[in-house]
Amino acid sequence: MKILITDPIEESCVNILKDEGFEVDLKPGISKEEIKKIINNYVALIVRSGTKITADIINEAKNLKVIARAGVGVDNIDVEAATRRGIIVMNTPGGNTISTAEHTMSLILALARNIPQACNDLKMGNWERKKFMGVELYGKTIGIIGLGRIGREVAIRCKAFGMNVIGYDPVVSSEIALKFGVELVSEIDEIYRRSDFITVHVPLNDETRGMIGRNELAKCKRGVRIINCARGGIIDEMALLEAIESGHVAGAALDVFAQEPPPKDHPLIKHPKVIVTPHLGAATEEAQEKVAIQIAHQIADALKERAIVGAVNAEILQFAMNEEIKPYLLLAEKIGLFQAQILKGKITSVTGIFVGELLKNSSQILMSAFLKGMLNYLMSEPINYINAPVIAKEIGLVVNEKVGEDKGNYTHLLKFEVKTDKETRTVSGTVFGNNDIRIVGVDDFRFDFKPEGILLVYSNIDRPGMLASVSAILARSEINIADLSLGRYGIGQKALTVMSLDNEIPQDVLREISAIDGIFDVRVVRF
Repeated sequence: MKILITDPIEESCVNILKDEGFEVDLKPGISKEEIKKIINNYVALIVRSGTKITADIINEAKNLKVIARAGVGVDNIDVEAATRRGIIVMNTPGGNTISTAEHTMSLILALARNIPQACNDLKMGNWERKKFMGVELYGKTIGIIGLGRIGREVAIRCKAFGMNVIGYDPVVSSEIALKFGVELVSEIDEIYRRSDFITVHVPLNDETRGMIGRNELAKCKRGVRIINCARGGIIDEMALLEAIESGHVAGAALDVFAQEPPPKDHPLIKHPKVIVTPHLGAATEEAQEKVAIQIAHQIADALKERAIVGAVNAEILQFAMNEEIKPYLLLAEKIGLFQAQILKGKITSVTGIFVGELLKNSSQILMSAFLKGMLNYLMSEPINYINAPVIAKEIGLVVNEKVGEDKGNYTHLLKFEVKTDKETRTVSGTVFGNNDIRIVGVDDFRFDFKPEGILLVYSNIDRPGMLASVSAILARSEINIADLSLGRYGIGQKALTVMSLDNEIPQDVLREISAIDGIFDVRVVRF
């Protein structure tokens, strides 16, 4: 069996595969057209970030069984196309955890003691000790936003320096946080208010993009120091620059940028109070060696049918040819994504209720699909069908499965109840006809809408004029309503409205809608 490697990789990976009896062709930098010509000769393909594996490449791969990314993400691989072809896609999540945590600590220390600035100044022939006066970490409070694997490793290291560690994460429980010496706060504003240092370890999505902007920085202690080794775009770069220049923020250390590589004249890069590195979080010999060895063992185990580890789509493969269950997997994932965007508070438990024999027999994978949709939105680390239940357990989330008996008007019904420290929300769905995915219930309200595109979701008091007021604001902003679904108890009581929109809805429009008397809990849900 032959394995193709199209990006540079450590020799240890090649040696392990050869020792396992595989023939390995190392062709770093090979073109897409060349890959298409030869891919049919291989049973496995290993890439890093340099090679993009598109659907047209996959369609030429008649004998390919595994596509493996020696790294965390699989954004350069068309996972859906691979799944349709029955090809396992795997990666090595966690391989860069220690390296990224250590790089975060390096930046925290360098920022506290002005090390790069002092180094450059001394090399220029100066000796300005007072100019680079720093601060101790001991006794300072660090706020960690995002307590996934990397965030927790950072917490351990900060505790070793005698820091007071507080953290915010919408899904991690207080009990799990305490195991890592972290005081979990219930509101993110407490991170801003109390922290001397703030480090972010969250994914970049619609919820986190620009999450630390002018308003958030204004809430911070004067003299706070900001660190970002997660993703560019989480921190509003211009707002950060303004806060540094005003003296409200003492300095920042950035490994990532909204645009990479950033412009050479980027003002943050040039600023004397900002430390920058070119996305080096995982750039250590150990991390690269670790993922190379890890991916070699994973491929050998999969091809020799010993085990499947690190796969992002392995369990779904058995359902890929089953046209009955496939749309319900997508529905469960979309309900998870919907729930993640409408919930308030910290999630404590999830219960899946499965009605109908088909769903009862597939409850485990359907539960994983729901968790994948919900946790992928909320967490920084990649979540897939295999690791979703494990990650849920790691963060202290209670997961239950129940068999439902009351079908109502539906042959099959999926229902997911999520409890937080502030509320309980239930969303149910089903599939009509030819894979027509629908959400048919939110809490106690009956609905019928497609979980796709952009949805405006809000609660309101059921009285005349409410819908007209919202529609008028959208019309003035030239935002078209594609569809509308209403849930109500009765006149004067609470109602729920779901609008499907053809356009993005700006924040100022959302604020205007939220200000309408009788309307509350305004959310935008994106699929």
